[in-house]
Amino acid sequence: MRTFLVLLQKEFLQIRRNSFLPKLIIAFPIMVMLIMPLIMTMDVRNVNVAIVDLDRSTTSRRIASHVEASEYLTLAQTTAEYPLALEALEQGDVDVIVQIPADFERDMAVSTPEHISITANAVNATKGGIGMQYVVQTIVRTLGEIGGERAPVKVSELITVENRYNPTLNYRHYMIPALMIILFILICGFLPALSIVGEKESGSIEQINVTPISRFTFTLAKLVPYWIIGLFVVTVAMLIARLVYGLAPVGSVWAIYLGAVLFILTISGFSLTIANFSDTMQQTMFVMFFFIMIFMLMSGLLTPVDSMPEWAQRFTLILPPRYYVEILRAVYLKGTTLSELWINYAALGGFAVVFNTLAAITYKKRS
Repeated sequence: MRTFLVLLQKEFLQIRRNSFLPKLIIAFPIMVMLIMPLIMTMDVRNVNVAIVDLDRSTTSRRIASHVEASEYLTLAQTTAEYPLALEALEQGDVDVIVQIPADFERDMAVSTPEHISITANAVNATKGGIGMQYVVQTIVRTLGEIGGERAPVKVSELITVENRYNPTLNYRHYMIPALMIILFILICGFLPALSIVGEKESGSIEQINVTPISRFTFTLAKLVPYWIIGLFVVTVAMLIARLVYGLAPVGSVWAIYLGAVLFILTISGFSLTIANFSDTMQQTMFVMFFFIMIFMLMSGLLTPVDSMPEWAQRFTLILPPRYYVEILRAVYLKGTTLSELWINYAALGGFAVVFNTLAAITYKKRS
């Protein structure tokens, strides 16, 4: 125990004496949680619309005013020449073109009018598709008001819509738990690995290798500081989510901390295992970056697992972040209890045992 405490003191002294690392540990989670939820969003807003008005009637002007009044649409330009609108679409200044044919208002009153043409920029398929739907809904609502159609109102009165777990449909509430996990991966994943490889490059690890210190004691002393740092990071992230974005866990905070402990154990043990097979920091960073990209893109952090192909969904079962992101989102948004998520906790516990055991076994002392 005395040997372990001495090694632990050495690790904390190394972290404290590093001029950059303490600042990174404090500033990085704060900056990520303050800035990233504001820019990482799948909400489609500010869809630029160009209206080619060949009708020049009261109806076409009301359609334009409804588009301009929408909180999701922006009326970029109104013109009578389609080539000008198409040029703006090609340059990226316009996302959707609405062409109202000539005599549309007159034909609508006496017969079936020529269709309104809608053209969308589908380079960004999400923005183009959803933006087109916004435009269609706005036009349908406008024509319904003009035609005095009351049927849609009556139907809507018979329908009650309830958004469970995220009533405001705020995409940030979905992404903030994923950002917490990304912080764990970057801080508790990279730093332990770089610490080991840094000692290899400086030669100081050779002094440890000639001592009777067991590899399990050495590995544990390397990991414990980053476990504590990980708990500090999750605390900071939860405070910012609560104070800045008003997102507080519906379920137990201790369920989040238990999952955090298991995930920190897992990712730090995984990184130390990689460091044991690496000789340089560059090699470690490339290998870690490869796995981190897989963790971030295939674990359900950024895209739903259910949207992936079947083979990819099965592959995600061996990725630890998948289980913790399910825990965070379930506890934060649904208030799910620990007993209902026991499979996720058991999986993380299994990963933690496997990776930390591998980290100790693969560390070879050379005298």
